[in-house]
Order: sequence, then structure tokens, then C-alpha cells
Amino acid sequence: MRAGITRAHRARAAVVAVAAAALALLAGGCAMLTPPQPGTERAAVLQQWGAPTGRYALPDGGERLEYASGPWGRTTWMVDIGRDGRVRGAHQALGEAQFADLAARVAGMTPQQVLFELGRPAQVRAVGWQGGELWSWRYPTNDCLWFQVGFDRERHATSAGYGIDWSCDPPNDRQ
Repeated sequence: MRAGITRAHRARAAVVAVAAAALALLAGGCAMLTPPQPGTERAAVLQQWGAPTGRYALPDGGERLEYASGPWGRTTWMVDIGRDGRVRGAHQALGEAQFADLAARVAGMTPQQVLFELGRPAQVRAVGWQGGELWSWRYPTNDCLWFQVGFDRERHATSAGYGIDWSCDPPNDRQ
């Protein structure tokens, strides 16, 4: 019996060690991503941050590089590069101020226009019997919410607002 306890303790210790190492790597990766300063060359951004998750043309001929942190991440950095190949600015696209601004003018926007502003969503799902989609973004908040934009079947935005993030909602099927 004592050998069984020892093996169980060793297995538990191994799991804890692996989890701690994974957390350290994740934390280290997040710490590396500080926004590039204006004037930084595009090549330096790509070297430090890697390949962007999206690219968008700016009206003046420059380029916006999107760095989304993935479906479970809560940040999307947008790095604007001028025609001269240097950073003009960088901002975190997912925040309540950006959402309020977008919600006030979202009606009729195309998916490409929404992507330009917020980057790729964490989730896209079909809604309703008439067609359409609901796009959802997680963002830095202490509440269990995400920001959502609805599109009709012609792929025009119809509304925007907040919804409950299903991943935080515990199952309600207990009897």
C-alpha cells in the first residue's frame, strides 16, 4: 500500500511540474509582447512578434498588422506600419472604449471592416433560420462577457453588444 501512495505522489508531482513549466512558458511569451514604438522598422516587428494573424491595407498605402492572441486570448494588438516601412502606432483593439465606438456605427459594416477594427474573432457561429452569423471576441474584463457583432445573411453588420461567454457559465443540468 505504501508503494501505491508513493507512486501516486510521484505522478501528482510530475503533473504539477509540467503544469508549472507550461505556465512559465506562457507567462514568458506574454511578457515578450510589448507594443513596438513608433519608428520601429517593420522587419524588427516581424522578427520580435513573428507572423501576424491578419494583414489589412491602410487608406494611405500603409499596412495594419494584426496580432490576435487566439480564441482563448483576450488581446489583439494592431500595429500600423506606414508606407516608409516604420511603425506609426500600435494599440490593443479589444476594449470597452473601442467597442462603444464601433457599436455606435456598426450597422451596415462588412466583415472586412469589422476585422480591420477588432481583428479575427474568437468564435463565429451561424444563427437563426434566416441565416447570418454572430462573431464573438473575448477581451480583458473581470466579468464573464465577450463582445459580439451580428451579421445578416447578406453579410452586413446589424448590431453589436455584450453577451455571456459560455465558457464561464457552469452547466445548469444538475438535478
